Amino acid sequence: MAIYHFSGTVISRSQGRSAVACIAYRTGERLLDERSQKVHDYTKKQDIAFSEILLPENVPSRFKDRETLWNEVERVEKRKDSQLAREIQISLPKELSLEQNIALAREFVKKEFVSQGMIADMAIHLDKSADGESQPHVHVMLSLREVNESGFGNKVRSWNAKENLLSWRESWAEVANHHLALNGYDIT
Repeated sequence: MAIYHFSGTVISRSQGRSAVACIAYRTGERLLDERSQKVHDYTKKQDIAFSEILLPENVPSRFKDRETLWNEVERVEKRKDSQLAREIQISLPKELSLEQNIALAREFVKKEFVSQGMIADMAIHLDKSADGESQPHVHVMLSLREVNESGFGNKVRSWNAKENLLSWRESWAEVANHHLALNGYDIT
């Protein structure tokens, strides 16, 4: 049976967090946080199956580089309590293969976030529960500022509306159900 989990949180300096550290952990990479001059090395993480940065149109290609992208996010935020990024975590249907879940996650992320102007950095994890059950899920880190050829601009406050989270959850159910049916599963 397909399961449903969709949660969102904001990554903020007031929590003592760094966007670079968070994405290094999510993607299992080694990244330098230029602000703190600290290297975050998670290359030994075993459960990361896939990661990808999805850019809106007319965004500098330099943002395809994870270290460049998230260090620039850190650089444009000046306040000690700045909101740096939004993270969405979504359970993926364990009935689908990795390739099918990549297609599902990519379609949803492009439709709901990238089309609105957000940069999305996603990582698919293939965790196991204590009883050995597969628990595939995707982490999506999203930019909070408008972005164009020149880089980041103003924060887009409307992206913080609670209605968005409710709408994204509903859309996820629709897209996931479509992909389950597309791949021959009669479950929702």
